[in-house]
Amino acid sequence: MSTVRSILAIAASKGWSLYQLDVNNAFLHRDLHEEVYMKLPPSHPHSTNKVCKLKKSLYCLKQASRQWFSKLAHELAHQGFFQSKNDHSLFIRKKASMAIIAAVYVDDIVLTGTDQLGIHNLKNHLHQVFGIKDLGLLHYFLGFEVGYTTEGISLTQQKFTKEILTEANITTAKRVVTPLPLHLKLSATEGPDFDNPTLYRSLVGKLNFLTNTRPDLAYAVQTLSQFLQAPKNSHYSALQHVLQYVNNTSSQGILLKASDKLLLQAFSDSDWGACSDIRRSITGYILLLGNSLISWKSKKQGTISRSSAAAEYRAMSSAAAEVTWIVRLLEELGVDKLKPVTLHCDNQSAFCPEFLRGLTFINRVGDMIVKGNLEISEVVNEYIAVFVILDL
Repeated sequence: MSTVRSILAIAASKGWSLYQLDVNNAFLHRDLHEEVYMKLPPSHPHSTNKVCKLKKSLYCLKQASRQWFSKLAHELAHQGFFQSKNDHSLFIRKKASMAIIAAVYVDDIVLTGTDQLGIHNLKNHLHQVFGIKDLGLLHYFLGFEVGYTTEGISLTQQKFTKEILTEANITTAKRVVTPLPLHLKLSATEGPDFDNPTLYRSLVGKLNFLTNTRPDLAYAVQTLSQFLQAPKNSHYSALQHVLQYVNNTSSQGILLKASDKLLLQAFSDSDWGACSDIRRSITGYILLLGNSLISWKSKKQGTISRSSAAAEYRAMSSAAAEVTWIVRLLEELGVDKLKPVTLHCDNQSAFCPEFLRGLTFINRVGDMIVKGNLEISEVVNEYIAVFVILDL
């Protein structure tokens, strides 16, 4: 989803129109390279001792999605598109100052760019080859509602939120102002087992999808996801708290604001020793393109940090890895002059010169600083609220 958010942020800033296409019977458009046979339907008179050899792909075949994508990529290549090296579902065509971007997700295609005539011709070509539905301007895509305002493009999941609340039987609103109760510590071993672990896993999984437009839920969902194997009653109580918070904020999402200058910034933070069971820390980071939030994550660190500075530095390392990928992606999309990217951190020990020099050759952060791709900055007071949103 970081790719989609990046495309929408660029489109909002540059005033590009966004179009959506739906391919009719996408999986039936590709020839098979292997010999595949299927049993005849029971209604066929010779169904007991006959089989048929498939000439085209069918929806039930394991190869169907791969074959369809291969066919579409082949057609786009003939139209002058190249496949992104940083996201294989992204195709780009550049001719002089004109550009077209095509984001493909199974049978849904999002088109945008500066070449309006080229987009129109591409629609006609794809309709002749596959048969498509031109859905006009992008409004609903992969479960996300896309809205347009004078400030930019909004991204919400109100319909999906209602489905989650219905499944959880949340019918009455209870005033909850934070995703999790303050100072809550959950353990994997304390308390009785929850009697319906399937429901717990289903709701947490759906909340995880909701975090694509709700960064304020990232920390809470990451916390609850640690107990999917054997949830306790206390875990389900915390889940109910999150659902009540979602119920009170069901219309919230993110706003990808139009910006005159597309400057990439990163913010990282950590919660040292947050896990009460194994004392691992939590990494949290966000990336802003201009004034638009395009990437974020809250995740337990892979190893135990013996100091808060080490935990902070591991968080910075994760943020630096995301920055590296996002910069490459944005450069393919035509956004340049991004380096050096400023990585903001609120722990002075983690970005002092002596500490960085000691890790320059063994850590990606130090390596990126040496190459001039990254610079470290102490977080300023006006951005402290960003970390409060992530509950770190």
